Amino acid sequence: MLPREVISTGALILRPPSREDLPAIVRATSDADTARFLYSLPLPYTIEDAESYLALAQRRWAEGGAEFTVADAGSGQYLGAVGLRPPDAHGALSIGYRVAEWARSKGVASAATRAVSEWAFDKGARRIELHAEVENLASLRVAYAAGYQQEGIARERTHTRDGRAADFVAFARLAGDPGEAAGQYLPFLDGGELSDGVVRLRPMAPGDAGDYRAMVGDPSVSRWMVGTAPTAEAAERRCRYTGYWWLSGQRAELSIRDAATDAFAGHIQLVQVMPAIGQAMVGYSLQADFRGRGFMTRAVRLLVDWAFTETALHRIVAGTDVANDASQHVLRRVGFSRESVQRELFPRPDGTRGDDVEWLLLRPGRS
Repeated sequence: MLPREVISTGALILRPPSREDLPAIVRATSDADTARFLYSLPLPYTIEDAESYLALAQRRWAEGGAEFTVADAGSGQYLGAVGLRPPDAHGALSIGYRVAEWARSKGVASAATRAVSEWAFDKGARRIELHAEVENLASLRVAYAAGYQQEGIARERTHTRDGRAADFVAFARLAGDPGEAAGQYLPFLDGGELSDGVVRLRPMAPGDAGDYRAMVGDPSVSRWMVGTAPTAEAAERRCRYTGYWWLSGQRAELSIRDAATDAFAGHIQLVQVMPAIGQAMVGYSLQADFRGRGFMTRAVRLLVDWAFTETALHRIVAGTDVANDASQHVLRRVGFSRESVQRELFPRPDGTRGDDVEWLLLRPGRS
């Protein structure tokens, strides 16, 4: 049983919720972002719903969990809530949080989550779990900042308000973990895109799924790809993962767009990101209608220039089928040098296998 205590952490006070919080709870739980990711909250959220929440908080304390109001230490202003669900059959707790619209982007959720986690460990907790929807970047940031480690993906863990099955990222923190905040290796794009006035690179979004799937289904594209074309569901899921992949440092996925019309022209990615050796791989595909206009050369140059300016990458590599002359011309124009050949690496649709010609671009100023 966790004791009902007040936790002081920097500029925040965490205390059990009270009836005085009811008006602020209603106001804080009525905005669109809260409703977007907290599917079980009633809409509209009323004072009766807030009273039901207070009753839930009482039960949570009685059953071995905890529920805190997060307040400003100086003014006492309500900022949000953080709670621990009672232990499961194996003794693991799970943590959840929400922050009022007026208190966001100030580190409130991260500080409160870290404080409650460490308080629970001091009281004897062994393991605390955290789940965040793959598109909920604010919640994912909290997990990384509060020292939680990713353990996997819970596919289709629950359904959103519109009935769509949603994947969640599963995190946990153990009592013996160092609890260090994880830095972001791949920073988000300043302004949300890269552009040279002719092409734009923008993070992939669910609205790109149809164009992406149509492109990779074109035989002139698929002949150079490993594996089969994705289903409509798989293409949309891939696009929904863009922010999570970027935030976690796994990869950067971008659409290539015609800057004049904003039409989808292709796809480019930075994958196999390995911070320990400072290396990543670039890959790309272009729709047939946009070929012969220098779009891909511009796109690759934009991405590698950003990578060397904004990240610690030292090496960017690429692999091309020996017969893919167009891709090799792009790499030469950007400044990549041919480095090696892996014989018969790529399986082709016709049953033959192609040699992989590997290319390398080093951070400027290094040889």
